[in-house]
Amino acid sequence: MIIETTALGPLDIHDEQIYHFPKGIPGFEQETEFAMIDLQEGPFSYLQSLKTENLSFLLTDPFVFYPHYEFELPDMEAEELEISDSVLVRAIVTIRDTPEESTLNLLAPVVLNPEKRLGKQIVLHRSPYLAKQLLWTEGQTKEGEPSC
Repeated sequence: MIIETTALGPLDIHDEQIYHFPKGIPGFEQETEFAMIDLQEGPFSYLQSLKTENLSFLLTDPFVFYPHYEFELPDMEAEELEISDSVLVRAIVTIRDTPEESTLNLLAPVVLNPEKRLGKQIVLHRSPYLAKQLLWTEGQTKEGEPSC
């Protein structure tokens, strides 16, 4: 299927790239179908709405930047996503004026079931993480590794 995107132009999307978000994403509840588009350079991807061409979210693997990131997925959320084994966790990235000011949302990760193609943004309660956690911290290279 060919979809139109504002960020990347027309794209040929395959079924295995499509995720269903039954309740949408907070603030975009009417948007329930998204394509996961991996970017060739680095640990980033776009979550592109299939319905609205100018709606996409830049995602990253939070463990690349915060290797000790962890949270417990509530049973209710795991059941809703039909998670049995495989799970992907991504964080929404906000690009700022400089890469050093860019942030990722560790307070509300995007949890994906790659087998069932289901997704949901989970808001963590009583969490030490921030919605605007710096993407790169002091002493970290842009590849996510500590600098020497």
